[in-house]
Amino acid sequence: MTQHLLMIEDDARLATMVGTYLEQNGFRVTKSGDGQSGLAQLETDANDNTVDLVILDLMLPDLDGLEVCRRIRALNSALAQTPILMLTAKGDPMDRIIGLEMGADDYLPKPFEPRELLARVRAVLRRRTEAPKVEGKQLMRFGSLTIDRDARAVTVGSATCDLTSYQFDLLLALAERAGRVLTRDQIMEAVRGRELEAFDRSIDVHMGRIRAAIEADPKDPKRILTVRGVGYVFARQQD
Repeated sequence: MTQHLLMIEDDARLATMVGTYLEQNGFRVTKSGDGQSGLAQLETDANDNTVDLVILDLMLPDLDGLEVCRRIRALNSALAQTPILMLTAKGDPMDRIIGLEMGADDYLPKPFEPRELLARVRAVLRRRTEAPKVEGKQLMRFGSLTIDRDARAVTVGSATCDLTSYQFDLLLALAERAGRVLTRDQIMEAVRGRELEAFDRSIDVHMGRIRAAIEADPKDPKRILTVRGVGYVFARQQD
């Protein structure tokens, strides 16, 4: 089945060029020129032509990309989990960090090579569709925290945790290796994501989002612990 991408980009020339390239590589691409129409398109397609991933420009003429990202994540439906790849102007590190904090799964600074965009799109979609399976261990429980591999859902007690597809994979990679200290490189390798860039803070931003979702007090975490100078460890013993 052909995967469907929604590209929200006000630069019509860029959108046409990139859309054509992605279509030549097996995707179906719908284009929207502003945030409002992009959100409307996402919800319109929900019934018959589900969007598998949103390519979202940060700079749009009406709503900016951060607001569009926030609104998608706030939707009261499965659409809230749609993967988002954000395009950021000039690769401003702060734009990247804010975008990830808003719930984007990945980012790509402009200008970019279409081949790199294609690789990023495939990586995000692969993480979404190739969740690791372990016989007899589809439900993982750590105290009040439950990770459901099949449903790709996380709950604490009776409350559902709001995580992006990438954040779910990061949490799962840590939980599968509970008690082991993992470096950032090992974590990124475990989820088969893009290579870690020098001084890249994206992994730390995602960990902050995960902690906000699963910890009683994100500032005093009990589940995901930081090992200074090394990386992170998922605690075996929890509440």
